[in-house]
Amino acid sequence: MGRLFGTDGVRGVANADLTAELALGLSVAAAHVLAEAGTFEGHRPVAVVGRDPRASGEFLEAAVVAGLASAGVDVLRVGVLPTPAVAYLTGSLGADLGVMLSASHNPMPDNGIKFFARGGHKLADELEDRIERTYRAHSSGEPWDRPTGSGVGRVKDYDQGFDNYVAHLVGVLPNRLDGLKVVIDGAHGAASRVSPEAFARAGAEVVTIGTDPDGLNINDGCGSTHIAGLCAAVVEHGADLGVAHDGDADRCLAVDRDGNEIDGDQILAVLALGMREAGTLRKDTVVATVMSNLGFKLAMEREGLTFVQTAVGDRYVLEEMKAGGFALGGEQSGHVIALDHATTGDGTLTGLMLAARVAATGRPLGELAGVMERLPQVLVNVPDVDKTRVGTSPEVTSAVAEAERELGATGRVLLRPSGTEPLVRVMVEAADIEQAGAVAGRLADVVKSALG
Repeated sequence: MGRLFGTDGVRGVANADLTAELALGLSVAAAHVLAEAGTFEGHRPVAVVGRDPRASGEFLEAAVVAGLASAGVDVLRVGVLPTPAVAYLTGSLGADLGVMLSASHNPMPDNGIKFFARGGHKLADELEDRIERTYRAHSSGEPWDRPTGSGVGRVKDYDQGFDNYVAHLVGVLPNRLDGLKVVIDGAHGAASRVSPEAFARAGAEVVTIGTDPDGLNINDGCGSTHIAGLCAAVVEHGADLGVAHDGDADRCLAVDRDGNEIDGDQILAVLALGMREAGTLRKDTVVATVMSNLGFKLAMEREGLTFVQTAVGDRYVLEEMKAGGFALGGEQSGHVIALDHATTGDGTLTGLMLAARVAATGRPLGELAGVMERLPQVLVNVPDVDKTRVGTSPEVTSAVAEAERELGATGRVLLRPSGTEPLVRVMVEAADIEQAGAVAGRLADVVKSALG
């Protein structure tokens, strides 16, 4: 059996890979591991549990709550809220543990479990490993030490979570959004109520699409992974901008008033300049991954800002931000972390901050995003190759060097082994799409020949 915890918790097809038994067992294991680590020492432990609207979240929530309460943890059940809301409430309520049930942008049949430590921060890898080891030991027969009587956990619905989180979001904005018309695509997910309410309280006129979750339609042809509907709606309603979330609302992509997509790199660029102007961009630095468009890097350098690159994954962005004391980071996919206000990517907060910048400057979003020019980017997946040799093959190394010489300062090559499949991803950026495609094709051929 492979490792249960991936880069963002435990995920799989609900009721096939991710069963009620697994959810219950992991929750009990998490409670025991945190107790052994001293997290609960001197007080009665409390956990915050939330979920996105997937149908499977209903039985998985019940399993998680049962597991925690059976291990002596009091549970505050906050219902359907975004992942960053569960992280925020875990911190603001002084809880010892947060649990979010969601598979983010994945299709509806999937679900996942993500644990947050005290303060709303991602659980350390070492603790995840201990939880997994403990779960496996007890699932094979080792008995649990179970509390009885008054030692069992109590379960309450915490209905104030929605208002507390929305008030937090609106409260951190530098200015109101009066006069702006915004279309919000909630992906029929966890932000379907939160995001429209937050934008409305901040003063915006709000139009909604994708905000009627029924448990089955999450991410179905809508949200940040299917943005065409939002592009059309912004133009149809004559809105100033549009905001698209994913299923658990830790992402945000945007659309300008002309219906053009504004990706995570462009959002980061707009926010970075606004934060520098406000004096809140610590060390004048932005953190992003190696997949960020070269145009973003060139724009930051031109504006005199430092750009720190990490491996792909918002967890690596967050680690670098914490280590360097930086305030802003994110990914091209729309995971944006404003560390002064959130411990994880927060799609609603990102959208609000972007809209606040439009309102403050009086400039259209498309004009603000024009600070960076997105260079054409071509991505080719090369399957059925030995991805472990991508960094050591002389033929591949030589081909990459030749491609980099051809592209010069206005192009870039990135070869990356997939983390989950036997394939190598070849990414090429260039001044024009034809050149990018030609170089990517040649490199893909070399990778197939040398590593196949």
